[in-house]
Amino acid sequence: MQRRDFIFKGVGAGILTGIGLSSNVFGESFGNMAASGTAPFDLVAVRGGEAEVMFEKAIASLGGMQAFVKKNQTVVLKPNIGWDVSPERAGNTNPKLVAKIIEHCLKAGAKKVYVFDNTCDNWQKCYTNSGIEKAVKDAGGILVTGNSESMYHEVEIPNGKKLKKAKIHELILSSDVFINVPVLKSHGGATLSMSMKNLMGIVWDRQFWHKNDLHQCIADLPTFKKPTLNIIDAYRVMKKNGPRGLSVEDVVTLKGQIISTDIVAADAAATKLFGLEPSAIGHIVKGQELGIGTMNLDGLKINRIKV
Repeated sequence: MQRRDFIFKGVGAGILTGIGLSSNVFGESFGNMAASGTAPFDLVAVRGGEAEVMFEKAIASLGGMQAFVKKNQTVVLKPNIGWDVSPERAGNTNPKLVAKIIEHCLKAGAKKVYVFDNTCDNWQKCYTNSGIEKAVKDAGGILVTGNSESMYHEVEIPNGKKLKKAKIHELILSSDVFINVPVLKSHGGATLSMSMKNLMGIVWDRQFWHKNDLHQCIADLPTFKKPTLNIIDAYRVMKKNGPRGLSVEDVVTLKGQIISTDIVAADAAATKLFGLEPSAIGHIVKGQELGIGTMNLDGLKINRIKV
C-alpha cells in the first residue's frame, strides 16, 4: 500500500462501534514522514499525541505558520464553539488546539488573532464551558461574540446553486487570514460535521440551509470565500448523536488531526478517518463538483506523521 492511498487504515470499525482503538489502527503504512517543512505537501495527517503537539508537528511539515500568516496581518480563527458542553463531550473544538494555533499565529507576526462562533446554545455558556474562552485569553487571542445580527453583512454568492446570498460575520469579511478549526463528529443532518459544515457558524441565518438542501448550501458557501487553512480536530471524536451528543459515551479518544489548504480534501480525509467513504457525504461530492477542492486523495501528496 502506498503512503498516499489511505489516510487511516482500519479505523472505521473502532470509531463506529466504540471498540477500543489499538495503537496500530492507522495502518502500518502510516509511518513518520515528518520533515523540515521542505516537502510541498497537500495534506498532513497526524496521530498519536496531544492536540497541541500534533499541531506543532503538522504545521512544521507545511513550512510553519509563517507560510500562511505574515507580519502585521489580522487572523480570524473559527473553531466549533456551538455547544454548552465540556471538552470531554467532543461537541466543540479542543481548546488546547485553539490556544496553540493562536500562539503560532502571533509568533508568525500576526497583529491580532480573533476567535468567534455563532453558537447554537447560549453563547456565554458555550464559550466558557467549552474551555475555549480561557484558552483564547491565555494564548493572547481576542474572543468576539457572534450573537448579534449587526455583526453580519449580506454578500452575494454568485457561484452558489442554492445559497445565492448570506449574511457573513464581519471578521470573515475583513481579516487577512481565515483559519477554520472544526471538530470531527457525527451530525444528524449532514452525516458528518467537518471543515465545510463548520462554516455554518460564520453566517447569521442557518435555518435557510436546513430548508433548502443542506448539503448543497454547505458546498455553496466556500465558493464565496475558502479558509486559508483547515485544521480538523480529531483528538476526541463524537461517533454518534451529533452534533451535540448525549454523553461521554458517544465519544472515542482517537488522537488524530488533519490539516490542508484544500477544504474538500481535508473533509474527505476526515471522512475516511471516521470509517466512511467521501462519496457517501453529499456536501463533499457537491464541493468537488463546484471546484472548491478535490475528494481524490490518491492524487495528493500526503504527509503522515506518528507522534
